[in-house]
Amino acid sequence: MPGLIRSAPLRNIAVLSLVAMLAACGGGVKYRPVSDVPVRIGPPYKVRGVTYTPAAQPGYDMLGYATWYGSESGNQVANGERFRPGWITAAHKTLPLPAYVEVTSLDTGRRIIVRINDRGPYGESARIIDLSRGAAEELGIRTQGKAAVRVRAIEPDEKDRAALRKGKTARSLAPVPARTLSNLQEQFARGVGTR
Repeated sequence: MPGLIRSAPLRNIAVLSLVAMLAACGGGVKYRPVSDVPVRIGPPYKVRGVTYTPAAQPGYDMLGYATWYGSESGNQVANGERFRPGWITAAHKTLPLPAYVEVTSLDTGRRIIVRINDRGPYGESARIIDLSRGAAEELGIRTQGKAAVRVRAIEPDEKDRAALRKGKTARSLAPVPARTLSNLQEQFARGVGTR
């Protein structure tokens, strides 16, 4: 019995040492540097029996729901970068990685520029974008969990791209005019998903 008592602390020390070494080396995951090149479209892929076909979509303009995610800190996103919940990023099923979109809250008309670097959301078809926690906070929808939005592909200037690549926000955008917002809300209520 005395041997068992002495070996248990040694095993605990060995296990803790191994955990510390793995944590120090990042568990072997090699993250891609945050960059806009190369832009990757990727082949069709299947999730839960549904096939998604990524494509260049410069005219993408869709109404639907945004949700947000933020507990996956440090995980690798679809384009190989490290997920940082406070950054202004998002997941989309088919846009190129990375891509830039303007996301508009249909409740308030508030607009932000977001960098797409991950795939999702899956499940409910009306969910068209999964925002990072930082993007949801910036858009003012974090407490809602799910919110009606417009997502439109854009080509922001290099200053905005550089800010988003460094985890900062892009320039502030003025809210959409009241008449435009009313029109978008009516389209959403009718179930129209594209413009």
